[in-house]
Amino acid sequence: MLDTSGNVLYVGKAVDLKRRVSSYFQKNDLSPRIRLMVKQVASIETTVTRSEAEALILENNLIKALSPKYNILFRDDKSYPYLMLSGHDFPRMAYYRGELKKPHQYFGPYPNGYAVRESIQILQKVFRLRTCEDSVYSNRSRPCLLFQIRRCSGPCVDEVSREEYAKDVASAVSFLQGKQSELIDDLTARMMAAAESMAFEQAAELRDQIQALSRVQEKQFVSSNSSQQDVDVAAVVISEGMACVNLVMVRGGRHLGDKSFFPQGGEEGDASANLDAFLSQHYLGAPVPPVIVINHPVSDVLKTYLEEQAERKVLLVSNAIGERRVWLEMAEKNAMLALAQRQSSKATQRHRLQQLNEALELEGVERLECFDISHTMGEATVASCVVYDKEAMQPSQYRRFNITTAKAGDDYAAMREVLTRRYGKLAEGEGVMPDAVLIDGGKGQVGVAVEVFAELGIQLPIIGVAKGEERKPGLETLILPFQQKTLQLRSDHPALHLIQTIRDESHRFAITGHRAKRAKARTTSTLEDIPGIGAKRRQQLLLRFGGLRGVAAASVDDLAQLEGISRTLAEKIYNALH
Repeated sequence: MLDTSGNVLYVGKAVDLKRRVSSYFQKNDLSPRIRLMVKQVASIETTVTRSEAEALILENNLIKALSPKYNILFRDDKSYPYLMLSGHDFPRMAYYRGELKKPHQYFGPYPNGYAVRESIQILQKVFRLRTCEDSVYSNRSRPCLLFQIRRCSGPCVDEVSREEYAKDVASAVSFLQGKQSELIDDLTARMMAAAESMAFEQAAELRDQIQALSRVQEKQFVSSNSSQQDVDVAAVVISEGMACVNLVMVRGGRHLGDKSFFPQGGEEGDASANLDAFLSQHYLGAPVPPVIVINHPVSDVLKTYLEEQAERKVLLVSNAIGERRVWLEMAEKNAMLALAQRQSSKATQRHRLQQLNEALELEGVERLECFDISHTMGEATVASCVVYDKEAMQPSQYRRFNITTAKAGDDYAAMREVLTRRYGKLAEGEGVMPDAVLIDGGKGQVGVAVEVFAELGIQLPIIGVAKGEERKPGLETLILPFQQKTLQLRSDHPALHLIQTIRDESHRFAITGHRAKRAKARTTSTLEDIPGIGAKRRQQLLLRFGGLRGVAAASVDDLAQLEGISRTLAEKIYNALH
């Protein structure tokens, strides 16, 4: 369904197209959201597929590509992380996101990066597999610190044979596949054999591995789990008009963690519809486990679709018993907690916005933008703009500006530049205009903002946030030029808490950008900018004089003594560095 501008409002599928489409225009019990959608529908396009499962795949591909306003949308932009074992002779263990490629082995997906890194730490301690980049690995001449602290077996310098390393890799694979019991039995047999042959040092290492694995087994296993299967558990909970799906991932019997998803758009009253939407979108182009435990039945079409994706049978369990019931109850509880937290957060943010409007005598302020300037003694000046909208910070809309025209250390000129660049485009209709603007600074910065807005013909409330005595939080003074006054709210005022949150985020975003720019400037050799100095001559100079500082300290005569450096070029180098 499309509007008059050709924007896609909704994507759906139906066995009986006429009945499905006409239901939107003939029923009187549609929800307010769907009634609003129907008013905007200007045209309908259809595509015929060979089967219901194929229609489901097409529907989810279109939802993913077009993000229609009135569809239930669960899938986020990030791919799930994996633990990768590379296909080298001495495989590298690494955190990985992206397309799965041969000949590497991938284990997961994991619900978050923390779970991957925790598994890597475990494998480092127990099996001592390498984690270094190939460029580092191929250029080592002596073992690194990880070898010294027994977190790597040192394959880069032949401290371990290919056969022994391969055994450790095989053991790590068994661990990741959930075969901990068999692995411990195998290590125990190897330990006993080593002890009998009087290889006591090797036996002690195997003993330590067994003890570490036993501790991991106690820590990682879901209570009473004995199946060691790959299972996903998905539970949907609906409360006060909001829906949440909690996904628990179990791989090889290890509980890897969970993640909560909230639908964007769509009708949120039907649990089965939400679960259908989540499962179809979540597994689109992603690995499907052999067992999925759910708390509401789903359609047979979805089951067919999942089996086509997996290219094997998939068991969907909606009446779980035993340990699966425990997993499902855990997922439902997590979904309820996530819903309660989100509802509480939304209520808090709504209250803060209301208090902000009341305290500053404003109306309808919902979207705020905040600016901050960051530099060190005028070096690498960066301005930040962060956005608060829809009762939350909007990181995807943040922007950084490298200040180019202002003199070093001139905060007023830097503020003028960033506001002119930001609102010059908005004044021409590019982007979304905020309801109010926060300036992290005193009367000087606020005065600059007032001048810029007057020049651009923009009328927006400007709120300056001046730091209090000794820069203590809660003592800030608000500068309100639109009311020609200043205001100091009590330290526990909800409006002040909102302003502090936005201001602190602006400061964080500015200073991280500034530090990155400063670090880059300080680590980039200025030799690269000198005509006639290529990579080879640059390397000769740095080796001869012991680094950039030594080159800068050298005289023209010293520089000219280096082979390939003429007197003229030596003078160029000297002048460029002084």
